[in-house]
Amino acid sequence: MPLDLDARFSDPDAAYRAIVEAHRGLSDDASAALNAALVLILANQIGDQTVLAEALELAKASITPSGRAASR
Repeated sequence: MPLDLDARFSDPDAAYRAIVEAHRGLSDDASAALNAALVLILANQIGDQTVLAEALELAKASITPSGRAASR
């Protein structure tokens, strides 16, 4: 199964807000820990090593040399 890049949220803004709100008030370390936990939970949900590898490549390609996500 290839990586699905189609939008899948009925309300993507609400999904984004939920992620931002989950980080609100956290220290940088706690925010990084939340991100790591979320990545592992979602990787398990994907459950497909090939799709995970594609997603990792896409995510890595979106990072600029400064370590920040490139604007789209």
